[in-house]
Amino acid sequence: MSPATQTVNTTQRLQNLRQLMSRPEYNVEAVVVPSEDQHYSEYIAKCDERRAFISGFDGSAGCAIVTLNDAFLFTDGRYFLQAEKQLDQNWKLMKQGLPEVPSWQDFLSKNLDRNARIGIDPSLITAADADAIKNALKLRDSELVSLDRNLVDSVWADRPPRPTNKVFPLDVRYAGESHVEKIARLRAGLIEKNQRAMVVNMLDEVAWLFNLRGSDIDFNPVFFAYAIVTLDKTLLFVNPQQVDDTIHTHLGEEVEFHPYDYFFTYLKELGAEVGLHKEAQVLVGDKASLAIVEAIGVDHIVISRSPIADFKSVKNETEIEGFRQCHIRDGAALVRYFAWLEEKLEAGVQLSESQAADQLEKFRSELDLFRGLSFTTISSTGPNGAIIHYSPDPNDCAIVRKDQIYLCDSGGQYLDGTTDVTRTLHFGIPTAEERRAFTRVLQGHIAIDSAVFPNGTSGADSFARRPLWEDGLDYRHGTGHGVGHFLNVHEGPHGIGVRIIYNNTPLKPGMTVSNEPGYYADGRFGIRIENVVVVRNADTPNNFGDKGYLKFEHVTLCPIQKKLVDAALLSERERAWLNAYHAEILGKVSPLLQDDRRALSWLERECSPLVQ
Repeated sequence: MSPATQTVNTTQRLQNLRQLMSRPEYNVEAVVVPSEDQHYSEYIAKCDERRAFISGFDGSAGCAIVTLNDAFLFTDGRYFLQAEKQLDQNWKLMKQGLPEVPSWQDFLSKNLDRNARIGIDPSLITAADADAIKNALKLRDSELVSLDRNLVDSVWADRPPRPTNKVFPLDVRYAGESHVEKIARLRAGLIEKNQRAMVVNMLDEVAWLFNLRGSDIDFNPVFFAYAIVTLDKTLLFVNPQQVDDTIHTHLGEEVEFHPYDYFFTYLKELGAEVGLHKEAQVLVGDKASLAIVEAIGVDHIVISRSPIADFKSVKNETEIEGFRQCHIRDGAALVRYFAWLEEKLEAGVQLSESQAADQLEKFRSELDLFRGLSFTTISSTGPNGAIIHYSPDPNDCAIVRKDQIYLCDSGGQYLDGTTDVTRTLHFGIPTAEERRAFTRVLQGHIAIDSAVFPNGTSGADSFARRPLWEDGLDYRHGTGHGVGHFLNVHEGPHGIGVRIIYNNTPLKPGMTVSNEPGYYADGRFGIRIENVVVVRNADTPNNFGDKGYLKFEHVTLCPIQKKLVDAALLSERERAWLNAYHAEILGKVSPLLQDDRRALSWLERECSPLVQ
């Protein structure tokens, strides 16, 4: 996520792109520019920010469609305000999720002229998505055209080079399972289903499978690579500059190394090498690109949810303990930060949102096993807090004000885990409206944290929304996302919300997920309370249906500001939860703050029992 919020003039960029679209070798009436890179990453390297370049909108989710006369930017409710600020007059904002606004996929088949040729880079769209679009376009006598070069790249004169940072091994004392054991698990599943190989295209899946990490993408400890696991070989496709003898020693002789750029050439030979036929095929994940499927041949593949995604989502006990420990240290950094910020504001010091965020990063950087932030810090005061994925521009952002709500969503990457925590504070006197809204959000947060549910339950989030609904309030984002272990802060396939994938993915013991209900008053303030929780087995008096029951264990340890709580709205159970949570924080975090009297005093005050 880039912090910029200024409008970019895209007139010349669009003109250059349209000239290319009209050339005989392409001859397309529209071009689709997705957010994703060739690995379907959520956060991408600078060289892959094609949609941001062509549109000027740099939020992490969205899709651009450029026709010969118009340009459309599709994004969801998290980014409506940001997109309105960043898009220039050439673009029409399509607010996905609102009535009468189609998805970008439906737009292609329902809103464009008939007999249209629609161009796309086949490495930037999933095979499943492309297949659905092609079928819908047939009804309009239109077609989706795989372009042999990316047209946006051709008009992007100063496109940054692809990163080639060094890859490093993750010790099994943090990973809890060797890469040999992980590959054996994957191979056993292939044998069971009579599949001859699996293509691994997701960067976090490659990193997890081999117990390797990198830094090619900001905030995500991954590196550019593909992998292929056959029944008797394991191949890793990575830029040779990025690996050294340490990596070769770590992986051993059973892993073959090939250059990253050789991947698609090898794919075309894979069928003959492993003996593919209708009953013995290659497994590709449901986020594999159309280019991968076209290279192997559609008759030779099975598209399914990646088994690695499921393996990775369930953390082993070593990883879970790592989550606990890194959150204790992370909590100490947050306490130091909020105590520091309060003192500065009380003294009348002027701090911008960006300066405040830099201080939080400094506190985190002093912690053991720290390897960087897990995303751009959302440091937002007053109206900016209502922009759900806002991040401050260092050159042009607001001053943190004592009389406004301050929302801080931040996280760190550590060798033993990944953190993601949001706290909302007021350093002056909050209004009754702010306190009531905050308390409703807190009640939703407590409802998720306290939930007990049977095995087989997916992450529906009505528990979190019910207190807000009682006041006619709501929020435009999911309630929780999976969290990687020293990997991507957003991790599937599970989560808490209304997404189809979440509702098709039962929560299992060992899964890590965020709990983050919120409320956003456009133009005035934003509220969010976020902890990371781990799914655990629950000990219940009964076991109806012999299903077994589950609960959540929170690992995030940072006080929830009592000043913003309307205690009259809380039940006895909710008040007891808050007091117990604060007592737990005090017990676990205070030993790390013995040398910081300011932070320790702040922690003791914030963790004192809530008074009615």
